[in-house]
Amino acid sequence: MRTGLVLGAGGVVGASWLIGALEALTDEGWDPRSADRIVGTSAGAIIGALLADGVPPSTMSAYLRGGSLDGLAGLSDRGEGAAAGLTPDAYRLQLSLPSFGPGSWRLAVSTAMRPHRHSPSAVLSGWLPRGILSTAPISSLVSQLIPGDWPADTSFWTVATDYRSGGRVVFGRHDAPALPIGAAVAASCAIPGFYAPVCADGRRYVDGGMTSPSNLDVLHGEDLDLVICLNPSSTPVERAGRSPAAHVARFFRTAARRQLEREAQALREHGTRVVLLQPTTDDL
Repeated sequence: MRTGLVLGAGGVVGASWLIGALEALTDEGWDPRSADRIVGTSAGAIIGALLADGVPPSTMSAYLRGGSLDGLAGLSDRGEGAAAGLTPDAYRLQLSLPSFGPGSWRLAVSTAMRPHRHSPSAVLSGWLPRGILSTAPISSLVSQLIPGDWPADTSFWTVATDYRSGGRVVFGRHDAPALPIGAAVAASCAIPGFYAPVCADGRRYVDGGMTSPSNLDVLHGEDLDLVICLNPSSTPVERAGRSPAAHVARFFRTAARRQLEREAQALREHGTRVVLLQPTTDDL
């Protein structure tokens, strides 16, 4: 049976939830590293790259709990260099020059003229100013863990957004520009307004979650029997809140859930069984 694994966007909290959910799946007897396709977006891209390189969820979970990094370095066969890449120093964000106005004028104008063709996140991302924080620590970390080419023996894809057009780019797929895996994962994590875009060959790339919180639908046509999708940016049932922040969060999480359900239904209509795992409000 051919299986696919999709790891959606969700920031730091979402990454913690993803690792916990993957560890739970492992405890139930399924090794997520055995998936024939692994698709990662934003935080899910980092975790997906580690899975594709053979790092088990238990090691990621142990690190989050303050455990030793020796196991991670050993599993990835990278020696002390990989462990050093996970020290707090690796996460020191590097400032770049700020910009004023929309980070992508073309995307901003496009979403203003045709808002119904874009997700709420894409509409917002075009109008936000360009981020001032460098993704270099993310790229460096992934490159140390997975030096050279992409993970062997696994089809790993990571999704980013073309900052000019708003179009989706699936790095690792045959029709995408060739980027080192570190740069591709960093591009998938480049949240507009926070991180600076990743530039390559005259193009700028930002967070793949701007196109879709999960990008589940990129697996259409991949002839998979089962797809397991973990999506931390949506919830099955959204709890009502009274504060303005709660209303905004509910709007985006509801939009994410609806898009996820549409993408899942499209795969199901072509004979693929899809299992959706989403956190409850209490989980977050």
